[in-house]
Amino acid sequence: MLINHEREKLINLIIFLSNNTNNCGKIKLFKLLYFIDFEHFKINGRSVTGLKYAAWKMGPVPTELFEEIDKPEPDMAEALEFSLVPTNIGRPMLTIKPMTHFNDEHFTKRELKIIVNMAKLYADKNAEEMIEATHLENSPWDRVFNKENNKKGEIPYEYALKSGEFDEMLKISKEKKDVREALG
Repeated sequence: MLINHEREKLINLIIFLSNNTNNCGKIKLFKLLYFIDFEHFKINGRSVTGLKYAAWKMGPVPTELFEEIDKPEPDMAEALEFSLVPTNIGRPMLTIKPMTHFNDEHFTKRELKIIVNMAKLYADKNAEEMIEATHLENSPWDRVFNKENNKKGEIPYEYALKSGEFDEMLKISKEKKDVREALG
């Protein structure tokens, strides 16, 4: 049985992003998780966190995490404190305060490289800039929200791939599975 530690990765990824980017509120967090998951899928054929993203008006949203933030499960509540703080734009911003240190033990080197690169790339971006970055034409979000007109529809990870790449990835995956089965 394959153990992937997605929950531990998610919590530690939130810790890392809140410590390594400026003004990491809910919107920025959601967009960073999306970029990391879809970039990793593009390279490895799987996400880092296992989250599913929906195409909402403001961009991709990991719906399960969106719902959990209001009432975190015990493991997340022990590691992270979520609170609302007033802003000068009229609506409060969710802030994230890590209650423990980042633990990289369940991440691969490739995952960590993508995480660090995304954190650096978007370190100083604000929520509006993050929304704009996810709304680019032909992005997975754009394909679901605008082209398919599937408001709040799930964004398939396969949309991160160029045409034909998904079929090739499936072929390689099947070949690897056949080799593992042959080796017993």
